[in-house]
Formats: sequence, C-alpha cells, structure tokens
Amino acid sequence: MAGLRLAACAAVAVHLCLLLSPSAALRWLSDPKPESAAGHGSYRTAYHFQPTENWQNDPNGPMYYKGVYHFFYQHNPYRATWGNGNLSWGHSVSVDLINWSALENAMDPDSSFDINGCWSGSATFLANGTPVFLYTGIDADNNQVQNVAFPKNASDPLLREWVKPSYNPVIALPDDVVHDNFRDPSTAWLGRDGLWRVAVSAGLKDGTGSTLVYRSKDFRQWERNAEPLYSSDNSGMVECPDLFPVAEPGDQNGLDYTPSNGAAASYVLKQSVMVTLSDYYVLGRYDDAVDTFSPVEADNDCRTWQRFDYGHVYASKSFYDAGKKRRVLWSWANESDPEADYLARGWAGVQTVPRRIWLDSDGKQLLQWPIEEIETLRKTRVGLLGAEMKAGGMNEIIGVAGAQADVEVVFEVPSLEGAENLDPNQLLDPQRLCGEKGASVLGGVGPFGLLVLASGDLQEHTSVFFRVFRHEGKYKVLMCTDLRRSTTRADVYKPPYGGFVDIDIEKERSISLRTLVDHSVVESYGGGGRTVITARVYPEHAATTNSRLFMFNNGTGAVKVSKLDAWELAPAKVNVPGDGLITAGSSMHLREAY
Repeated sequence: MAGLRLAACAAVAVHLCLLLSPSAALRWLSDPKPESAAGHGSYRTAYHFQPTENWQNDPNGPMYYKGVYHFFYQHNPYRATWGNGNLSWGHSVSVDLINWSALENAMDPDSSFDINGCWSGSATFLANGTPVFLYTGIDADNNQVQNVAFPKNASDPLLREWVKPSYNPVIALPDDVVHDNFRDPSTAWLGRDGLWRVAVSAGLKDGTGSTLVYRSKDFRQWERNAEPLYSSDNSGMVECPDLFPVAEPGDQNGLDYTPSNGAAASYVLKQSVMVTLSDYYVLGRYDDAVDTFSPVEADNDCRTWQRFDYGHVYASKSFYDAGKKRRVLWSWANESDPEADYLARGWAGVQTVPRRIWLDSDGKQLLQWPIEEIETLRKTRVGLLGAEMKAGGMNEIIGVAGAQADVEVVFEVPSLEGAENLDPNQLLDPQRLCGEKGASVLGGVGPFGLLVLASGDLQEHTSVFFRVFRHEGKYKVLMCTDLRRSTTRADVYKPPYGGFVDIDIEKERSISLRTLVDHSVVESYGGGGRTVITARVYPEHAATTNSRLFMFNNGTGAVKVSKLDAWELAPAKVNVPGDGLITAGSSMHLREAY
C-alpha cells in the first residue's frame, strides 16, 4: 500500500519495520507462532458452503426438519457454468449449519412443467408438519410456471426423495405477465382466515415490476389477490421475494409465519433487483385481511431501501430455525473472475456464512451476525488489549493463518476534531465515496481498519476500513471494502464497496469490525452487524505463499485498538466425497459425526 506510511519499507524488511514502529507496542495475549509454509493453490473456500463441483447459485428452501438442517440450491450438476439455465435443486444436510454432507439432487428437470429447469423456490411446513416445495419450472414452451413437490417419505429425516405431482403447474402463467418473468415463490404463510398465501415475482407486460400474492385452501388451487404485495414502475424486474415477521426491537429470537402474528407484528419485505444485482429490504406492516404491505418511511422503489449486504451477494433467502428459535439468512456470492476460470477449476459460486438476523433495538434496521456455530471452528487465537495506532501506523497480526481467519476488533476514536466534511451528493453514493477516499488516501478520522489476504510486500491486499465524516453538524461513519489492490490480475472484477454505518460515533466513540476471511471470500460486519460487506477476491500470491493480516490507521489522529481477537479457523467438512457422515439406511451416523 504505497499511500500508507510505514509501508515504504523494502519488502524484505516489512516485518521488522512493523515491529519497530511506535504503534507496534502491542500487548499480546498469546505467543505468536509462524504460519504453515504450505501455500494455497486454489480459491476454494474452507468453511463456506459450496458443492463438490460445478455450478451453484440461489439458495432454495432451507429448513430445519426432524433435527436436521437441509439446504437446497440452484445447481448445474454437469458444468461449472449456469449454461442454458436447465438447473436442478442440489441438496445437502447438516446438524450444525457448518459441516455438510451432499445427497442426490432433490429435483431434476424431468417433467413437462419443468423440463427446461427447476428454478428457485421455497419450503413450507403444512399444518401436519410435512414440508412442501413451491418452485418455478421452465416448461416445454419456456414459460415460467409454479409447481409443488412433496417428500416421498416424510418420516425420513434426510428427505432423500421428492415427488412432483402430475397436476402441476399449480399456478399457470398469467395473461398480463411476461412469459419469462414469473418466478421465485416465497415460503407460504397461513392467514387468520385459514387460507395459504404465497408471493411470486412478476414482470408485467406494461413494464411494472410486481410481487403478486396468491391464496389457496389446499396448496393445489391458487387464486390471485386483487392487489399486489409490491409494485413499482421504476425498479424493473424484482425477484426472490422474502416476507417474514420480526420480534420486538432488540429481541434476537426469530418469528415463524403464524396466523397469530397477523397485522400486529412488524414485517420485513426483501426484494432482489436485477438491474443492480443487489438485495434490498424494508420494514413495514403486512395486512393479512387484504394481503398488502405498507413500508414504514420508505417509497415503493425498492432500490431506495436498506441493503442486506453492500458487497457481492444476491438472491438471499431466510428461514425460521425452530431448533434455536432464530431467523437465519443465506445469500449467494457469485464469482468475479472470468468464466474460463470456473471451468478450469471445476466449480463456481459459494454461499455466505449463514447469518442470524433480528431487529435492532432502535427498530430502524436489521442486524446480522454469523451464526454462533462458526465459532466451533476457531483454534489458534491471538489477542491484544489497549494498543494505540498513531497516524500512519500499521501492525501485522501474527500467529494465525491469514487465508482462513476470524478477526474481531474494536476501534476507539479519541477525537473527532479532524473529521472531513461530507458533501451532500457524496451521501447518495457510498460506493463511489469509498473509491474516492480509499485506504491509501490520507484522512482526518480514518481510514482505519484491516488489510486482509495481503502479500508480504503488500502489492496485493484487500482493505476493510472506516472513515468518519462531518455532515450537518453530526458525524457519519463510512465502511468500505476496497478490492482494487486485492490482486495484480487485470481480468477480475475488483471494485470498492461501501455503505454508511448507522451509529452515533460522537456518543459511542468506538466502532467494532468483524471480518471472516476464507481464501476467496471476505465477509465484514461493521458496528455490530449494522452494515455488512461481502467480497470475492483472487490474490495471485495465494498460489505460492501465505496471506497475511494487518491493522492500519491512515488518519491524521491516533486510533486506539481497545480489543482485538483473531482466530485461525479449522476447515469445515463441506460436501467432501466419501466423508462417511451418512449411511445408506440411517441419519444417526450423521448426527454422531459432529
């Protein structure tokens, strides 16, 4: 990082320079140890969900059933690309949402109503506890229609086989909807009138982007509601809708869809927007008498809503985890390198670490946090207390593997006096602001944060950082993940990502950052999960040398690191062929293996 002071040391002297810098007087809580000399020759992740090989995209129908977590996903079982969209539903099972065993595909495109693809959908539990899929099929005429599927043996905790009734489709293509813009049925919910509801994305022939609501008493005959759940002339086609209730502000417990929730609970409506390839959500009120949704303090253009993630994720899907009474969010993080690379390595696409989501104590936004089970992978730990990083300071975090780590740090800001003024136009585009005010650009209060997946000479690094601005007599905290120096390769997408963090930095005088690093994935949670940024990165040095971790402060004022904990993470067992976790006749072996 040429713009950071102390990084001007020769590559062979970087480590020495850091140890001798004034800001390197760190109080270590464990003895540093050298990293393994083994290099990482691929970008395959160690603890993020991905199939053994080939393509995956949208998460579909996640559920918790008879003590087992099920994850289904859009999958091309023959090639590491999306191809022509003739996709299957891949299927894996787990008892902890971290270690996964692959089963046979749950559904393949083999019927007239889905012969050109089993596309995205959701899982719903019927009144008797039996799970059912609602999913989009691409039929023989390339129309998008909605189908159902049921487990062949509901007593099987692994749900190995699924049956698609011959009476499909259950929702045909409406006359006013574009034939290839009618898809992604949500988890269905039961109203107080005893009727089921489901939301389906639709691009109307008049150009309106809508989310339609259908009602049914038997999950077979469905009738369209007069009013849509969502409609906009501005956002274009929206897809992968998700509607779910949330508990009272600050309550981390999740809520399931129940008639008793009705109009009394606050709801979240989420949309995936094709033109931006981003996921947006809004809080509001759902009226189950007329099946309409009213956003609170927001308009009907969902591109102005809040974001689940300000980085590289799409098509997120949540589910209620009855085992731990929480709502869990899955999201797809696509590749950012050329398609030829997918084919060369034989796989493409990962899912983010499952996140617990709940309503913040102020009731204004959702908080997100990696599920607690990820902490079972923690092994080597390095920590420090009370370190000060002076202006231009940078320190290496030694003792954990830089390519597979979990880092939590709390930065204290002693003074806000040097905060830069924020132009009102800059407030509208935090991503552009991160590009203009990168980690190497000297600031007032910040930039300060982490350099991850860094090469020893810092020619490659991904910077995750905060910068504080002054705006209309108050302060705004910008969070960035900057990929522009993440790799020396010129053929990958490597933008800066950014979002503002809704905290009162003047009152708190501190801000937290948690970053999960996993070879080609960097997930960062700012301000306790108020702002989240996920990135895909492809450092060239990873093929031959170890990646490294650093803290830095490129502001004019000192920043205190009141606490830092960094863990090296063990690899999870993710769809490893022949892992022996599942026997042919029973799921007990699966449970005992974890």
